[in-house]
Amino acid sequence: MEKMIAQINGIVNNFVWGIPMLVLLVGTGILMTVLTKVFQVSHIGYWMKHTFGSIFTDKHITKHTGAEDKSISQFQSLCTALAATIGTGNIVGVASALIFGGPGAIFWMWIVAFFGMMTNYSENVLGIYFRRKNSKGEWSGGAMYYLRDGLGAKKHMKYVGSVLAVLFSVFCLLASFGIGNMSQINSIAGNMQGAFGIPKLATGIVLMVLAGLVIIGGIKRIASVSEKLVPFMAIIYILGALGICIINGKQVGAAFTAIFKGAFQMKAVGGGIVGSGLKLALTWGMKRGVFSNEAGLGSSVMVHSSSNVKEPVRQGMWGIFEVFADTIVVCTLTALAVLTSGLVDLNTGAVLSSSEGSALVGEAFGTVFGQAGPAFIAIAILLFAFSTVLGWSHYGTKAFEYLFSEKWTIVYRVIFIVFILCGATMNLELAWDLSDTFNGLMAIPNLIGVLVLSPIVMKITKNYVDRRIKHQDIDPMLSAFPEIQAEQARGLDESD
Repeated sequence: MEKMIAQINGIVNNFVWGIPMLVLLVGTGILMTVLTKVFQVSHIGYWMKHTFGSIFTDKHITKHTGAEDKSISQFQSLCTALAATIGTGNIVGVASALIFGGPGAIFWMWIVAFFGMMTNYSENVLGIYFRRKNSKGEWSGGAMYYLRDGLGAKKHMKYVGSVLAVLFSVFCLLASFGIGNMSQINSIAGNMQGAFGIPKLATGIVLMVLAGLVIIGGIKRIASVSEKLVPFMAIIYILGALGICIINGKQVGAAFTAIFKGAFQMKAVGGGIVGSGLKLALTWGMKRGVFSNEAGLGSSVMVHSSSNVKEPVRQGMWGIFEVFADTIVVCTLTALAVLTSGLVDLNTGAVLSSSEGSALVGEAFGTVFGQAGPAFIAIAILLFAFSTVLGWSHYGTKAFEYLFSEKWTIVYRVIFIVFILCGATMNLELAWDLSDTFNGLMAIPNLIGVLVLSPIVMKITKNYVDRRIKHQDIDPMLSAFPEIQAEQARGLDESD
């Protein structure tokens, strides 16, 4: 039975993460880039100022909402989204891309990220525009809502939109237990045992208790922890990777040369048929890029929609920064740390170490920091993967809420917490493969929604640019629902 499930999953997985789906993912990003007039480049100064720059200059961005307000701040929404995206993919995923796709795979990760910025932007714009408040006063948004209320509002598309919304929620719910929980915990437990000799059961119990204290508290507690944990772990990791790049500074230029050269290399490392090198670099770079930043999967929009922001475009810009920080910054630094460490032949692209996954990155850090290198990576994976669990617990909660109502979300949270212990102690090879498939399946209904509703994204973007940048006196586009539009329009100012 297990063998048959694995075979069926293998077929589905090859389709979900195959070239056609990757083309669809990147193609959607290209379309949204064109429709928004290359917003990520043409307005780069503007969105950087109103995202990363505003963290230090605008208290409204980081200010916590009151107890009566169930939304979270824009900075908290970013940190919770990054908690879910900055994970093992930034370490293990990059290492896998280098091993199987060569240095050129990093170039294609950049390409995926460049266009993925606008896919994530579009998801968040639609998420804010079609979000609603539940009976608890919390914002509920995500692909399921713009599929049901956006796509479903099109002529003869009501049932199609509703079915796709349910499918997305089911895929998200299943993925949350796998790729958002057990696989992450399993990576932590394995690394803790390997690096420090801590039994997997002990790691599982501690993480179950810690996660339980956070997750039971709901989105506001998750966001409160994420806004402290994510900046800390990201800064520490970035400084460590930068330290390696600075010490091995003479190799940085050669590393970039290897990346660009390998991106278009016709033969695979060690020979092979003509064209196989380019195919491997492109495929692995795109797969790991999407796996890392999740642009197009429709996942992070569920937490971005919980923000106290009023302008859809403003939250969309945080989506651009999310992909930029995850892939362009963190993944690139991981790749450079490995490439400049002497573990890769920069002329041929061949990996000279027998280490795989996180062990390869740990070995790279070890060339500079000695025995502390692998321990540093083990702790980084602990923080990255644990934060991913916190972020995905919210995604699963929102999917569960859509399917069964918010009254029963406590049931999901308790089950999710129990599965943490299972993840630490079980052999999860099949579970990982299944969850990887469900994770990818989320993209299909989500991308259908984004593509069909792309004209709305274009109109909302133009409306924002005309009002905020060109200072035209026109009415804002804040919500698809008149009552929410009127409520959000009241007191709208530059900080919203």
